[in-house]
Amino acid sequence: MFSGIIYNSGIIKNIKKGKRYVSGSLVIEISSKIRFKKSDIGESVCCDGVCLTLIRINPKSFLFYLSKETLKRSNFKVAKIGSIINLEKSLLLGQKISGHYVQGHVDTTSKVKNIKIISKSWVVDFSLQKKFMKSLVEKASISINGVSLTISKIKKNGFQVTIIPHTLRLTNLIKLKKGSMVNIEFDIFSKYLSKLTK
Repeated sequence: MFSGIIYNSGIIKNIKKGKRYVSGSLVIEISSKIRFKKSDIGESVCCDGVCLTLIRINPKSFLFYLSKETLKRSNFKVAKIGSIINLEKSLLLGQKISGHYVQGHVDTTSKVKNIKIISKSWVVDFSLQKKFMKSLVEKASISINGVSLTISKIKKNGFQVTIIPHTLRLTNLIKLKKGSMVNIEFDIFSKYLSKLTK
């Protein structure tokens, strides 16, 4: 479980086929200032909103396994060496949560339709497949590339968020442009309520 409050990022250093794993899987190597101990191997880390398992620690980098299912649902299927990745370690019991509960179970991907800059904040429109529109609630939380944001407006075939300068400065959302693909995780509570009320 994560909070969607990002203080760390990393750069994809290498991408290779997961030869020791299921066909179609990948192993990615990320370099970052964030630090892990040997005892952290096997732990979950939120990488651009995707809960990934730490499988190896090198002196200046670490490796994660990506399954075929993860690649299918996330923007890691188009990831490139040099891409900046938002990183967040799992929450500790009793830790302050100032974002919202993020599981790292990406629901789908979305593309940027438009970006407007208003008083240094970015107002960003995202597209969304029709089948996912029911998961949107105005003023509810949403995770975009692992960042906890608030849905400011629901639009036809998509939604809008406002990203403040502080968040832009700390995350890879500053790299967004028209057509960029992002990972989306809807609020866990809205998903369960939707399921229960069917």
